[in-house]
This record gives sequence, structure tokens and C-alpha cells, in this order.
Amino acid sequence: MSFPEDLLYSRDHTWVRIDGDIATVGITDYAQDKLDEILSVELFPVDSHVEQGEPFGVIESLKVTTELISPVSGDIITANEDLADDVGILNSDLYDTGWMITVEVRDVEELDNLLDAEGYSDYVDESEEIG
Repeated sequence: MSFPEDLLYSRDHTWVRIDGDIATVGITDYAQDKLDEILSVELFPVDSHVEQGEPFGVIESLKVTTELISPVSGDIITANEDLADDVGILNSDLYDTGWMITVEVRDVEELDNLLDAEGYSDYVDESEEIG
């Protein structure tokens, strides 16, 4: 599995790319692997407010339908409309074209609650041992 070093990760299996006060958010390779074949994604609309640890959408796969949990708080400024037409992007390029939303971050200190690539990899390994 791939966990790019330039991203931050939540324990809810989402990633964040920070550029100033804008966070680009998507799901991790681990989440995509566990979900298997993704069928659809429903994202909250632009201008919605999201809170760290709260939903920003729903993802449906052959295995399960589950909420997407936001790694940051703020207002959604864009949603990846390409996912509605081709959800397969999440199976092939989830760290680039497979992003889901961008959020204007309200509290940069929340980023301290996230993991770097090594920390997330360790977290996933521990989860696998337990589960």
C-alpha cells in the first residue's frame, strides 16, 4: 500500500494535502483496499460546513456503505464532480485525480491530530494485527 510522505492522515482513513489554508481531502489506499470495488460516492455540497471527525459524505462499495469522515474543520469550497461520472478513479489514482473535497481550514491546530505517513502506516499495521 502507498502512503505518500507529503500528506497527513486521519485514523478514519482519509488523507489531507495542505496548501496554505486549503486542505484537499481523499480516502487512503488502505481504505480503498478494504472497501474493494467502489460503486458510488455522495459528497456534501460546496459551501457546507464540516467538522473534524464528522461526515462529509458517503461511499458505497460492494462490501459496505459507510460515511466519509472529515480530517479537518471548515467550509467545503470544491467537490470533485468527476467522481460522479467515474468513481473508478478511486481505484486507480486516489491520491491525485481521486481527491474528494477541498476545505478552507478553520483551525490549523487540528492538523496536530493527524498522522504523518510513517505514523499512519504503523496505525494500519496495528489495526491489521488486532482485526
